[in-house]
Amino acid sequence: MPTHAMNPAATDWGIVAVFATVYLGMFLGGLPRLKLDRSGVALLGAIAVIALAGIPVEDAARAIDLPTIVLLFAFMVVSAQMRLGGFYAALTRRVGAMPLSRSGLLAVLIFVAGALSAVFSNDIVCLAMTPVVARLCLQRGINPMPFLIGLACAANIGSAATLIGNPQNMLIGSVLQLPFAGYVRQALPPVLIGLVVLWGWLAYGPGAGAGAGSPHPCPLPEGEEVNTEPAFDIWQTTKGLVVAGALMLIFLFTDWPRDVAALVGAGVLLLSRRLHTSHFMGLVDWPLLILFMGLFVVNHAFESTGLAAQAVAWLGAQGVVLTDPGPLLVASAVLSNLVSNVPAVMLLLPHLGGGGEQAGVMLALATTFAGNLLLVASIANLIVADLARQQGIEIDWKKHAITGIPVTLMSLAVVWLWMGFVA
Repeated sequence: MPTHAMNPAATDWGIVAVFATVYLGMFLGGLPRLKLDRSGVALLGAIAVIALAGIPVEDAARAIDLPTIVLLFAFMVVSAQMRLGGFYAALTRRVGAMPLSRSGLLAVLIFVAGALSAVFSNDIVCLAMTPVVARLCLQRGINPMPFLIGLACAANIGSAATLIGNPQNMLIGSVLQLPFAGYVRQALPPVLIGLVVLWGWLAYGPGAGAGAGSPHPCPLPEGEEVNTEPAFDIWQTTKGLVVAGALMLIFLFTDWPRDVAALVGAGVLLLSRRLHTSHFMGLVDWPLLILFMGLFVVNHAFESTGLAAQAVAWLGAQGVVLTDPGPLLVASAVLSNLVSNVPAVMLLLPHLGGGGEQAGVMLALATTFAGNLLLVASIANLIVADLARQQGIEIDWKKHAITGIPVTLMSLAVVWLWMGFVA
């Protein structure tokens, strides 16, 4: 007999306890004294609520938004194709070789990182570009800190331009059935303004001196550059760009299901005589997929208790309506920095049914832009900091905050003003 049938109240409070523990793990990045990361916490949380509430496995599976998982997996394969073709590193080197001033080089880097992140995974872009950017700065004898922080922030901002730029946007687009072209029209202006704000701060504002107090790095001796990225392959790169371009055209100009189209595109890329399937699978972020599936199940169980709906109703009675732009912007930014943007979106999405397309766009922009606030607020930030440390460049939370906090506040202000203008 299912546990919840014997003692519904006890089961509900047990689910609440699991829910709270899981989101504590999202906040901490794991659980104390246990070798668990966020994905492990989400997986164990799903197992716990299935066992505790006696949820049939079929019902738990139905709680998972399969189109989001399929779309996310497919674009991980597309991003893997571009990385295996050496595209990201080659493009970054091409940018670094341009005869530009410091501010000009910074502008091109920010634009390139933002544009790539709008189509490919922002995390993959940071993973591939960070070592190259660090080495280029060291070789040119310029302070790498603004360039690396700019790379992370630009990848976050740029990824908000489309419904495939990051995982939370894929989820929002899938659940709310947002039109791809319509979203781009609304999101692109604040994204472009946000990138300009970022460039201005790093080129001419206080962010220009980020990390200047640390010992100035010396250029690398000739021959000591270590390149872990695959060599540039024109065929593999062209193949990936053709598939990515075709998918963008399909998304913009047809109503074909995005998940199915992306899956077909991934299948085309997997048909290769040079790149083994294991190479693609090795670059798929399986922990992120597990995180999504685990949180879907945990959140579904929590929603079934009715407590979330009661809390939202109580807030509405106090005049705080989540579908209104102000409360949604604040809730998105705060939750994204408490539990990370994907869990924040999963918490807020079920309560935006009456907000329409505008609420979806606001949620996507706010949760993504908020990822620049703190160093730990975005996986892209942590990837850049970790890879920079391997190059002897230390990006701590203080150095990141010099740029992250003001740029986030200014970019969120842009979102607020823009959404008010288009409403």
